[in-house]
Amino acid sequence: MPKVPVMQAVVDVLISEGVDTAFGCPGAAILPLYQAMQGSGIEHLVVRHEEGATHMADGWSRTTGNVGVAIGTSGPAGTNMITGLYTAQADSIPILCITGQAVSTKLHQEAFQAVDIVEIAKPVTKWAVQVKEAAQAPWIFREAFRIARSGRPGPVLIDLPLDVQKQEIEWDASIDAPFPVVTPAPSPARVERALDLLLAAERPLILAGGGVTLGEASEPLRAVAERLGVPVGVTLMGKGSFPEDHPLFAGMAGIQTSQRWANAAFLEADLVLALGARFGDRHTGALDVYRGDRKFIHVDIEPTQIGKVFGPDLGVVSDSRAFLEALLAAADERGAPIDPRVPVWVNRIAELKRELPRREDFDTVPIKAPRVFKEINELYGEDTYFVTAIGLYQIWSGQFQRAHRPRHYQVCGQAGPLGWEIPAAIGVKKARPDAEVVGVVGDYSFQFLVEELAVAAQYEVPFVLIMLNNEYLGLIRQAELGYDMNFQVDLHYDEYGTDNVKIMEAYGCSGTRVVEPSEIRGSLEWARKEADRTGRPVLVEIMIEREANASMGTALDNVKEFEPTP
Repeated sequence: MPKVPVMQAVVDVLISEGVDTAFGCPGAAILPLYQAMQGSGIEHLVVRHEEGATHMADGWSRTTGNVGVAIGTSGPAGTNMITGLYTAQADSIPILCITGQAVSTKLHQEAFQAVDIVEIAKPVTKWAVQVKEAAQAPWIFREAFRIARSGRPGPVLIDLPLDVQKQEIEWDASIDAPFPVVTPAPSPARVERALDLLLAAERPLILAGGGVTLGEASEPLRAVAERLGVPVGVTLMGKGSFPEDHPLFAGMAGIQTSQRWANAAFLEADLVLALGARFGDRHTGALDVYRGDRKFIHVDIEPTQIGKVFGPDLGVVSDSRAFLEALLAAADERGAPIDPRVPVWVNRIAELKRELPRREDFDTVPIKAPRVFKEINELYGEDTYFVTAIGLYQIWSGQFQRAHRPRHYQVCGQAGPLGWEIPAAIGVKKARPDAEVVGVVGDYSFQFLVEELAVAAQYEVPFVLIMLNNEYLGLIRQAELGYDMNFQVDLHYDEYGTDNVKIMEAYGCSGTRVVEPSEIRGSLEWARKEADRTGRPVLVEIMIEREANASMGTALDNVKEFEPTP
């Protein structure tokens, strides 16, 4: 075999694994990898902070379904990546973080920027490893991609000592290929039992979690729902996996991101088929209420997820798509008809939707948050990609914003890192250059990784940011109500506090501020055109009611409404 620089072999692996874009920050300890990337065809964006690189890789991965790549040098570069690794692990997103490292002989001598990033990263990765022998590098990278994609997807980290990066190895890319990923199929007997339970139920409900999106299972989900006439609800991570304008859509149950009618429907269900859902605490609330007397079937690709929160009546270890296809085949083989009870249940959910809405058509000043999402729903089409992070604006988004296609509504649902939206939007737009990309942000989260606007401006990555600005740490202010205080959460000063439009302009971008409800639509339309014209991000800053509260509670039957209901 020919001898090649080991980092050339690594780049060959990256390309063959489908990586065409990487996000990173070069440093002295990672330069051999950058040298190999020159002219490789992999586009590289220089980030302003390594956490931003991880979130860009995250957004790219959520959009493509492939493994996103973030690169950093030694020391603080790796530690800056930990939040992004945790975020990807929490939401089952496959990303690869590559870090440089001091030379192997100096690691025990406290060399400059030498830190044991492998041990630091282990709790927030599926695999963290340091390459100690150059000949191992391409095989370790192949295994990293396999691990990131297998089972419940997630992040991996590879640490590269500088002396290892500089070596040559025998390598022939023409005879190499990705490692196969085994997709677990369900036990036929458990599929049959699941079908028995579904057909016996009077008020069955399918709960689509993030595993439906990750498993590319939206089409078979719709086929099963329509074949058996079973309504489909979604979790926050499953939002977009089932069309929200479909007659069988049963909304989103939960104690924060939820609809009133969806909670009521869930509480009337007598059987829940949960697909790729973790039963997170913001979804379930009080478990005694959530479980009630209803039966649960839990399907998950990761065996240790089943029974983690509570023991289901039936557990099935399977990829979500494989399970749904097997369930559909079993129903067809039996000739299972849609029971007359099922249409009655579907009609009941439609009745609850009519009876238990939340109001969104406010015309008052200051602007109420639901009005913003009414305008978003009416303006943007189903092909638009949305990203949003954590705060009251995320909760309002989950309650009011509609999504119709998988991977088009992206949210850092479990870890909830502030600042995720701007870098994630960059990752989404690089993955889908022709798509419209919109970030829904809060005024506080906006400033956490605002420096990544420079990346979007430098590389001409246009998208629209819609900011709900209440000049507060709004979610924490609301949480403080239970402590009877309003302490250290107020961000207001001068007239509007931080001038976010000027921040945009400082990065070579543009923006506008909105204070009247009637101005929202026109400003959003302007921003869309301005992003196309400039090839850069555009901000629509919407000044909303300062001390507004989002509906939430402790249990599905105990959600407090802060606005009058229709």
